[in-house]
Amino acid sequence: MKLKCIIIEDEPLATEKLTDFIEKLPLLELVNTFNKALEAVSFIKENPIDVVFLDIQMKGFNGIQFLETYNQKSSIIITSAYDQYALKCYEFKVDDYLLKPYSFERFVKAVNNVAEVRLEQLKGKNIHQKDSIFVNTEYRIERIELKTILYIEGMKDYLKIVTSEKAILTLQSFKGILEILPSNEFVRAHKSFIVAINKIESIERNRIKIGKTLIPISDTYREEFYAMIDKQNMS
Repeated sequence: MKLKCIIIEDEPLATEKLTDFIEKLPLLELVNTFNKALEAVSFIKENPIDVVFLDIQMKGFNGIQFLETYNQKSSIIITSAYDQYALKCYEFKVDDYLLKPYSFERFVKAVNNVAEVRLEQLKGKNIHQKDSIFVNTEYRIERIELKTILYIEGMKDYLKIVTSEKAILTLQSFKGILEILPSNEFVRAHKSFIVAINKIESIERNRIKIGKTLIPISDTYREEFYAMIDKQNMS
C-alpha cells in the first residue's frame, strides 16, 4: 500500500523539511505541494488523496477554513507551530497534530497511525463487498451466501455450516474457514462453534440463541466474543 499525499504549507523551509521526511518513507508518495490552501481544495476535488499535511496559520484562506469546507475522505495531519489550535482541529476529527519543530520519529509515528487506519478502512471495504464463500464438500465445491449462514459447528473431522436453507458438511478446518469469513460478521464463541453476529437473537447466561439452537460461550473465547459484541454496538 502506498499513500498519496500533499503538503499545504506557506513556509518554504517547513515545506522543504516535510518533503524530505516524506521522501524517506517508501509508504508515502508526494503528489503536490501548495502554499495556498484554496488551491489545494480545487486540486483534491479532481485528484484522490490519502493524506493531507496541513499548516494552520496561512495568509488568506487558512487551515481552519480549509477544515471547515473540506468534505473529502483524506486523512489530515496538522503541522503547526501553535498548540492553541489543537482542540479546534480535533473537533474536525483530524488524524494527528504535529507541533513544530517535530522530529522525524514523531512524523513516522503519525504516518504509521494513519496507515493503520487506512488499511482497516480498506479491509472493511473488501469485507463489505464479499457476499459469498466457496467450500469443499464431499463431491463438489459449493457456493454459500454469507447472509444465509447462521452458525458453524465442529463435528470431529468435519465442519457443519448451518444456513437458513440447509446444512453443509465440509472438511475445512476452523482456521481455514475463519480466514475466508469476514471478521466483522462472524466470531468464534466456543472451540466447536462460530456464529454469525447478525443472526444472534439473544444472549443469556453465556448461551447464544439462534433460532431453536443454544450455543455455549466458552471461557477461552468469552472475552473475544463480548469484545466483538461491544464493537458492533459502537459501530
